[in-house]
Amino acid sequence: MRLHRNLVFTVIDSILSIYNEGEYADKVVARALKKDKRWGSTDRKFVAETIYEMVRWKRLYAEIAEVKEPYTRDDVWRIFAVWAVLRGYKLPDWKYFEETPLRRIKGRFDELIKIRKFKESIPDWMDELGVKELGEEKWSQEIAAQNQQASVILRVNTLKTTRQKLYAILMDLEIETILPEEYPDALILKERANVFLTDAFKEGLFEVQDASSQLVARFLDVEPGMRVVDTCAGAGGKTLHLASLMENKGQIIAMDIYESKQKQLKIRAKRNGAFNIEYRIIEGTKSIKKLHEKADRVLIDAPCSGLGVLKRNPDSKWKLQPQFIEDIKKVQEQVLQDYSKILKPGGKMVYATCSILPSENEKQIEKFLNSEFGANFTLIEDRKILSSESGFDGFYMALLQRKK
Repeated sequence: MRLHRNLVFTVIDSILSIYNEGEYADKVVARALKKDKRWGSTDRKFVAETIYEMVRWKRLYAEIAEVKEPYTRDDVWRIFAVWAVLRGYKLPDWKYFEETPLRRIKGRFDELIKIRKFKESIPDWMDELGVKELGEEKWSQEIAAQNQQASVILRVNTLKTTRQKLYAILMDLEIETILPEEYPDALILKERANVFLTDAFKEGLFEVQDASSQLVARFLDVEPGMRVVDTCAGAGGKTLHLASLMENKGQIIAMDIYESKQKQLKIRAKRNGAFNIEYRIIEGTKSIKKLHEKADRVLIDAPCSGLGVLKRNPDSKWKLQPQFIEDIKKVQEQVLQDYSKILKPGGKMVYATCSILPSENEKQIEKFLNSEFGANFTLIEDRKILSSESGFDGFYMALLQRKK
C-alpha cells in the first residue's frame, strides 16, 4: 500500500481545520473531495476515510505521537505517521517521516489499548459519565460499537416506489443492498457508494437515514388523514417518513426554530413528492399555543447530546462538553411540557432522542409523568436501542397517550 503525496497533504490540511479550528468533519471532508477533479473513487475513499479515522481516534493517536493541543503542522504529521504505521502502510522517504519511531508506536499502542479512555479514544469526562449511567460492561460495549464505521442506509420513499423496485434499480447500477426484515423501509448498502449522484436519488426514490431513526415515525402509529405535528422537524428526515406513511393524506405541521433547516426540508419534500406538509417557524410560546389540543399525533424528536450517533459524528466527541448535556436536559424537560399540550385528548405522542443516556431518556419520561400536566398521560411503550445490540445508531423512543 502506497501513500500519495497530494492525497496525504489534503488529509493534513483537513485535520488541522478540524482539530484546531473546530470545523465540522463532514463539511471539511466535502470540501476536501472537491479539491481535485482527477481523483478516482479509490482516492476519494482514502481521503474521506483517513480524515474520519484520524478524528475518531484523535486521543489515542495523539497520545502515541506524544503531542498535545493546539497541534502544530508537525504534530499532525506525527499523528498521521501513527495512523499509517498502525494501518500497515510503508512510510515513504519523505522528510516528515524521518524520525518516526516505528517500534515505539506499536509498543505504545499495545500499552494504551488496555485503558478504555485511550482504547476508545474519548475524553475522561465522557468515560466517567458513560460508566455512571450505563455501568462498566454496557458502556464498554456501547462505546466500542460507536467507534465502528457507520453503514450507509437508505429509506425507501414509498410515495414514489417500493423497496423491491428500488432494490432492482440499484442492482442495475451495481449498488448491492440488503433488505433487513425488521426495518421495512430500509436498504443497507453492502459497500459504501455515493448514492447522491444516482438518478434514483435525484428523482426522490429514497433518502439516506439510519435504520434506528427509521423506527421513530412508525412508532408514532400515524394513519392517513390525521393531523400530525413534528415539533423539532429540523431538515425533516422523520417528517418525510411520516408523509410517506400517511400516503400524503392529512396534514403534517413541521415546526423548527431555524429557517435554514426548513428551507432544506422544502427542497427535500419537493424531491420526495411530499405535499401534505405545512412549515412553521417557532417564534415563541404563541406558535405553540395556537396548536393546543389540535393534533392527533405529536412527535418530539428532542435536542440531545447525540451520544447514540458518535459513529456518524466522531468529531462531536471533542466538541461536546459536560455542561451542554446538563443544559440540554433542561431543554428536554421544557419541550416535553410545552409540546405535549399540542396533543388532543386520546392522541398519541412520541418523545425520541439519539442519546443512550437514561438521564436524557427514560428519566425524562418518568419526570414528565410525575409532573402536574404529565399526569394526563400514560406510557404505552418505550424502546431503548443500543448500537452494540442493533449494529445501528443508539436511539430512545417513548410512546405516550393523552388520557381522554
